[in-house]
Amino acid sequence: MKNENSILYVQTSDDPERQYSPLVLAQTARAMDVDAAVYYLGQGLRVLTPGAAEQIKLGSFPSLKEMLDKTMQMGIPVYVCEASKQMLGWESVELIAGTKIVGAGTLNDLSLDAGATMWF
Repeated sequence: MKNENSILYVQTSDDPERQYSPLVLAQTARAMDVDAAVYYLGQGLRVLTPGAAEQIKLGSFPSLKEMLDKTMQMGIPVYVCEASKQMLGWESVELIAGTKIVGAGTLNDLSLDAGATMWF
């Protein structure tokens, strides 16, 4: 069933300049009582390996790791695409704690259920 009061933010890039928007927007949505979820796909997974997110810090923002931690502490799920993990050749990889590895069909389900989707 479609939840018109929800937004799905999909991160497809490992470009540092593109990392903050989905997290800031998801946190803002949550503060506005809007359900939010973040889904990492393709090259976006590269920032979720231990140590990578700690290295990304732009402007006056906290590190990407701190932003991810805050996002998850707010109850916003952070999903990771299993097929993308396989595409990157990561049979066994450690990712930031709290992320949830899901099948590719989950993105379709989340998109169909969300009131809106935004891609980064």
